[in-house]
Amino acid sequence: MPLWSMVVWCCVGAEPTGVKAALPLEKDFFVRLPASVRPVPEPLPAGQAEPSFKIRGTKGWLWRPEQYLAEVPTLAEYQMNFLMNCYGSMCDIEHYKWTDPECNRWWEPLPAEKKRAYERVVRACQKHGIHFCFSMNPNLFAKRFVRADDAKALDELWQHYEWMQGLGVTWFNICLDDIQKGIDAEDQGKVVNEILRRLRVKDPQVQMVFCPTRYWGMGDKPSDKAYLTKLAEVLDKDAYVFWTGPRVVTPTISRGEAEAYKACVGHRLFIWDNYPVNDAHPTLHLGPVTGRDPELCRVVDGYMANPLCSQNEINRLPLITMADYAYNSGGYDPQRSIGQAILHLGQTAEQRGVLKDLVELYPGMLVYSKGTSFNPVLARFDQIMGQPHCRFLACLYVDHVAEVSRRLGVAFPDRFCAARRTVEEDVGKMRGRVGRGK
Repeated sequence: MPLWSMVVWCCVGAEPTGVKAALPLEKDFFVRLPASVRPVPEPLPAGQAEPSFKIRGTKGWLWRPEQYLAEVPTLAEYQMNFLMNCYGSMCDIEHYKWTDPECNRWWEPLPAEKKRAYERVVRACQKHGIHFCFSMNPNLFAKRFVRADDAKALDELWQHYEWMQGLGVTWFNICLDDIQKGIDAEDQGKVVNEILRRLRVKDPQVQMVFCPTRYWGMGDKPSDKAYLTKLAEVLDKDAYVFWTGPRVVTPTISRGEAEAYKACVGHRLFIWDNYPVNDAHPTLHLGPVTGRDPELCRVVDGYMANPLCSQNEINRLPLITMADYAYNSGGYDPQRSIGQAILHLGQTAEQRGVLKDLVELYPGMLVYSKGTSFNPVLARFDQIMGQPHCRFLACLYVDHVAEVSRRLGVAFPDRFCAARRTVEEDVGKMRGRVGRGK
């Protein structure tokens, strides 16, 4: 029986052209495992004394304290030096669904047990030489907003930043992204300035990163330009501004686009790269980061990944490639990088082989220029099902995906459990459509 992939090539793939030159991964994705393990990140070339981006790291995505703790050693091992909590983590996600107005009660003190848990995260970061950045978004899905003319609200927000500064934290963030009301650049800038002013009374070296409501684009749309121009005027000149690129989720980010946004917002930039984030959708994005200009580091000081939600362990595959890019962007090769990431996370041929197959099943949204919810396994299955007389081929494909999931469990019995659940859910959906049980 031919491999399912051979049959797919004949039925739904491109026309065979014989031997061909390697195409960009966005056109022809596959993983070629390297013959030997190399250092990751790729060492800096002679004459380059400092990493490409000064600050390199990730945030969480509604992560719990144990997820942050689990990833600190990986960040340190791969030369990343920044970890920001998801502002949603500071909300009451233990009892309410995210987006519920009862979840974001920013004005209340955090429960003592939760504070102790995040104090352990801060201490782990300090032990490993990683900047912990404390983040909150008081105006998202909340029943109360912070405004610059509301002294009580400012004091209630300040209690959290004062607590973190007392632990020795020196990096802070205020996010006002994705809000629907209160989009006032002048007022937002004044709120950030006041919290920064209070922080710098104790420590003049404190750093603040602000995520504005208009955090993408290049400031060329009239409404964006008006907002960003006012923010440039009001926001403390020493603050950083988060930027995701020309789009919220974007396949490419160029130096010229960064220069345009920076000129409009008038502040130092910190890239918030929306990869490999799945926004809690049942999918995985495991391929290497692609489409990031090696010259971005000449315009931008910081680079931060946005991760998968529950699958923080398998998130290390794309995260290692992002660490590779952020450390030595001029020498970054996505094909080499994802191969090395697999070699580093897998210790045996069995482990590396199944990770390779898993990445090829879920190459990531950047490869397809899709959004965070895109599921390549289900999309490929839909393509097969669209062909005449497809049931045999579809069953071969489903069996292959199921076998990858089985092998993942055998090779890593105590790891990547959340990722395996995602694959198994996809298998169940596909089996239901072809009318086959387990």
